[in-house]
Amino acid sequence: MSKRGTLRLATRGSDLALRQAAVVKDALEGRRYEVELVEVETEGDRIRDELIHRLGRTGAFVRALDERVLDGDVDAAVHSMKDMPTESPPELEVAGVPERGAAGDLLVTPDGTTLHDLPRGATVGTSSLRRKAQLLAHRSDLDVQPLRGNVDTRVEKLLAPGLQREHEARLEDTADEKGNVGREARGASEQSSGDEPRDDDFEPEFEEDSEEWFQNRSELEKGALGREVETEFDAIVLAEAGLERSGLLDREEISTERLPWSEFVPAPGQGALAVTAARGETADAVNDVLDHPRSRVETTVERTVLGELGGGCVAPIGVHAVLQGSYVHTVVRVLSQDGEETVEATRDLPVTEHATGARDFASDLRERGAAELIQAAKRDAGGADADDDAASTASPETDVDE
Repeated sequence: MSKRGTLRLATRGSDLALRQAAVVKDALEGRRYEVELVEVETEGDRIRDELIHRLGRTGAFVRALDERVLDGDVDAAVHSMKDMPTESPPELEVAGVPERGAAGDLLVTPDGTTLHDLPRGATVGTSSLRRKAQLLAHRSDLDVQPLRGNVDTRVEKLLAPGLQREHEARLEDTADEKGNVGREARGASEQSSGDEPRDDDFEPEFEEDSEEWFQNRSELEKGALGREVETEFDAIVLAEAGLERSGLLDREEISTERLPWSEFVPAPGQGALAVTAARGETADAVNDVLDHPRSRVETTVERTVLGELGGGCVAPIGVHAVLQGSYVHTVVRVLSQDGEETVEATRDLPVTEHATGARDFASDLRERGAAELIQAAKRDAGGADADDDAASTASPETDVDE
């Protein structure tokens, strides 16, 4: 790519992935690059019913895009950083880390119920091992069930049962009202023929009939009404960045609660984007336009800790770093899959040696019991990777569209 040539940018084809790629495209076009988005179908997009953490070993949402970069079909690729393996081919690099979005998780409900107020045994949906373990560590009574799909799909699955019940009630009410109209007509006919009039006191329960009500629903609600309900969720947990980028964060159909970072430590790289490119002129140009120094430092710490811990794609690990002056305040939480055991710590790392400090921090955590929890998680997942150095595997939270 010449310095002001057309840059071909690979992206997945989901709505959120395209929105994220558009952010990168706009930034590059603001510096007078011509940008073409190239949609690439990935293995993760094709395998819809498999839990996403089971695809993490192959980097299902990342590898297909980066292969196109390495083959020279495109110049760069846009990823959600937390989906990325902690190691990549030597000829490829993370050329740009744009300014990071919100890093935390949200509890999403249809009615504003908080995590504290969810009823005992409530069903909460997530595809993330980390979120499941953290939820169970906070409330062991919860029934945490798998939830797949893009962000809007997950929200529709949450809304579907309540909306479908209301629609059914309105259909019945409309049918009763129509039946009453028929009875009134028959009563008038009976009265005109000299028979005693009938006393029908039916009043519809709803002001809108079922058709009017349906037409007044949002597209999100209409999508939910058409969904087949397999599991009825009381709440779901999603990344705030994913909801925000999908345009769903402030929608009146749902309510959200920010989960505290002290217990719900985000996944490494959550909320951040990464633009990969082959080393050389293109990578340098992307870096010059897109790279946000603060976001680069914070995500480098998080991914370094993850790589040193070797969590792979099966261990519930949260790592969150915040640059504060000359230090990077870093929180790490490693859990057993059932949330019953935890190794956690915080440390302020000098910004001048943040990568080295992150490696030392991870090494200390391994010695404090994190290594045993990670190995147990691998054995629980089947044991195939129990002795692997998992630094080259995907993040423990490859979670579709944040």
